[in-house]
Amino acid sequence: MIILVVEILLIIAGNVLVLMSIRREDRLYRVETKRIARQLQSGPVSDIDLEDYRTIIRIVPFDGSLSNYDYITAECDGVLYRIEYETGISYLPLIAVDLCLAVMFLVTVGVMIYVDRKILRPFNTMTNMTIDLAKGNLTRPVREEKSRFFGKFLWGMDMLRENLEDSKRKELEYQKEKKTLVLSLSHDIKTPLSAIELYTRALQDGIYDSEEKKKDALEGILKNTDEIKRYAGEINKISREDFIDLNVNVGEVYLNEVMAGIEAYYRDKLSVIHTNLQIEDHADCILSCDAERLTEVLQNFMENAIKYGDGRYIKISFKEEEDYKLICVENSGNPPDDTDMQNIFDSFYRGKNAKDTSGSGLGLYICKHLMQKMDGDAYAEAGENTFTSVAVVKMA
Repeated sequence: MIILVVEILLIIAGNVLVLMSIRREDRLYRVETKRIARQLQSGPVSDIDLEDYRTIIRIVPFDGSLSNYDYITAECDGVLYRIEYETGISYLPLIAVDLCLAVMFLVTVGVMIYVDRKILRPFNTMTNMTIDLAKGNLTRPVREEKSRFFGKFLWGMDMLRENLEDSKRKELEYQKEKKTLVLSLSHDIKTPLSAIELYTRALQDGIYDSEEKKKDALEGILKNTDEIKRYAGEINKISREDFIDLNVNVGEVYLNEVMAGIEAYYRDKLSVIHTNLQIEDHADCILSCDAERLTEVLQNFMENAIKYGDGRYIKISFKEEEDYKLICVENSGNPPDDTDMQNIFDSFYRGKNAKDTSGSGLGLYICKHLMQKMDGDAYAEAGENTFTSVAVVKMA
């Protein structure tokens, strides 16, 4: 509405300025005709030079005939003269300009209506959508919009909602199964524990009076101890099972496409923190992988290099081994010790240098898991003052 009001005011102001100019032109022909009329009263027509006048066409004796021009009459020596003039005023340009401005105004109104219906109204319907997702309300579907501006966005948001809802359902089922299994194993442990307790009390109270019975009791304790160890191993195995469902869609992608996205994102980010980014020259090739997942792995390598490096440089280099491309992300700084290097790709493991840095200990675990799903691998190497994360990607 403000834009429309401003346009109306500009149109009015333009018309006022043009009309004021027309009025000035109108005064000119009036002044010149009056001046000639006075000259005719004081002298002959031959004394008048028409080149001195902008609006006067000619001066002829008045014979009553019609003229194509406007005129006034004046008398000189008893002769009536016709002073023909033209005002030089035409309203056609003003009308044409006003018509153009009117068309522009109508176009603006049309654009405003279009923006309101196709952008603002659909946007208003989405105001509560992200709030619902943040609160965990995943059951209400996102209403589809035909708007080409938000149609794809809403479709993607609905896919996100469905994925979150599916992940939530799977997580609940997994937790239920895990809890049930742990409870079952806990119950099963009670049997060998009870047997060990009975054997121990019998030995303590001296119930077994022969060495053979005492030996049988000790063998029973050892047997049940092994049983408890087996149950404990199963519980430990359950606790370390894959708990993250990672979908991978393997296709073909050029190495340069992946690296262009990495460089575009991190070149500016690293320049802000004054870290030198070096990307080794490399030949382009086709990789057999999920482009988005490979980008996710490389981003995780880069973020770790930023967090745990000393900030001097990060270098990305490339190697080839048989049918695989090795993408190496090297950062300067003190590398992890041998113990950390052995466990660095385990879930929830965090090295000694990560005590003061926030994180879950899942990044490299997920990276390795993703690369293995793409028929590749991930590993790490430690140098004297460097740490290198390597993504092993299969070439098509």
